[in-house]
Amino acid sequence: MRTVQAILAGWTLAAATLSACSPAAEDRPVGIPGPAVAAALSFADSALAEAVEAESLPGAVLLVARDGRVLHEKAYGYAKVSDRGRRLPRPEPMTVGHAFDLASVTKVMATTMAMMLLADRGLVELDEPVRAYLPDFRGADKDRITVRDLLTHRSGLHRWKPVYFHAANSREAYAYIRDLPLEFGVGEGRHYSDLGFMLAGYIVEEVAGRSLDAFLREELYRPLGLTRTGFAGGRRGVGGPFAATSHGNPYERRMVEDDTFGYLCDEDPAAFSGWRTYTLQGEVNDGNAWHAHGGVAGHAGLFSTASDLGVLLGLLLQEGQSGRRTMLGAGAVREFLTPDTLTGNGVGWAMSRLGTGEGGPEVGLFSHTGFTGTYVMGAPELGLAVVFLANRQNLGVDAASLYPDDARVYLPIVRRIVAAAAGEEAVEGVMEGAVEEGEGGGRTRWTPG
Repeated sequence: MRTVQAILAGWTLAAATLSACSPAAEDRPVGIPGPAVAAALSFADSALAEAVEAESLPGAVLLVARDGRVLHEKAYGYAKVSDRGRRLPRPEPMTVGHAFDLASVTKVMATTMAMMLLADRGLVELDEPVRAYLPDFRGADKDRITVRDLLTHRSGLHRWKPVYFHAANSREAYAYIRDLPLEFGVGEGRHYSDLGFMLAGYIVEEVAGRSLDAFLREELYRPLGLTRTGFAGGRRGVGGPFAATSHGNPYERRMVEDDTFGYLCDEDPAAFSGWRTYTLQGEVNDGNAWHAHGGVAGHAGLFSTASDLGVLLGLLLQEGQSGRRTMLGAGAVREFLTPDTLTGNGVGWAMSRLGTGEGGPEVGLFSHTGFTGTYVMGAPELGLAVVFLANRQNLGVDAASLYPDDARVYLPIVRRIVAAAAGEEAVEGVMEGAVEEGEGGGRTRWTPG
């Protein structure tokens, strides 16, 4: 029997071979939007220009692709408008080449993708208990937690804890999480958990025999030609330029010191000497990723550009195909993007159906957000991908310690684009139906669920 390491070594060699002939993300084909989508993109331009002018956001990048072709890729505003809370006399302009701290988008574009690769290769079973891969993860209730429970936020693990108060590296972080009592009953509802995805990252590393960042770089990002996607930003990951995020960690510090702010913490914020007081640029904002995992964690730490993220969304929309190459089996993609019967979400991904208004159809979406101001979405029925990246934290927090609400900016844009694409799809469907009646052929797309 071949060992796990031998199987993975073979996949690494195949990935390296694919990489040699892979087009860079920047070489993606460009398409021309139809009239309805063009109008929606014009709305997006106006809305984002207004958001920058009103200082609702410092800057953003929006990418829209359909059927693997980029319809729109544009930068707005500034990558850095202030430093340590002081406004810059000459802000740094945003470009489509800026890499962003993806925050929790890491969960889907890194850890979930890694799990999809391992599941597709038969190296991880989603319904196996965590202890099958991390043997010392035991306990009366913990014995029942499966890999699927981690990825669907049904494990009962704590939603968030300042792990860095108790751990200076990933080994110590795992020991702390392993020994921590559960916050909820296993399987009793969906409770979004950073700790659950930290564990998922440890499983990837244990099975792959490599760090999470090395596995993804060698098995996914590099074969796809992605040069601007990686962990830890400027420390040892992707190169700049980077969009700036927070001035230290004021929001996270309040999470520790104020029990009315969402989490109950016994830790004393004054007892931690690692609070950052400078503006973060190319350095992950999340404290647990930075302090306890060296920038590489299952829940946060990934940096990327809109273009690279569009490639990853396209891989899912094409059921694991990238051009003529198969990176993932279609069955694995479908399993991860099929809504479950308990929460209506996929494995790792949030699933929803968006009404397109005025009697239009509902469109199924898979999506995920990130705390720093990031959002990725795919609509399989439409072959549509949307990436929205903003650096909302660089404006600083308000009197309530809150950052600007980026969802108020991007959600109307996404709704408008999806509705326009759905309307064009309906017209195209009628035309293709006529062609199929006489000649056969036409496009096919899959729908999750």
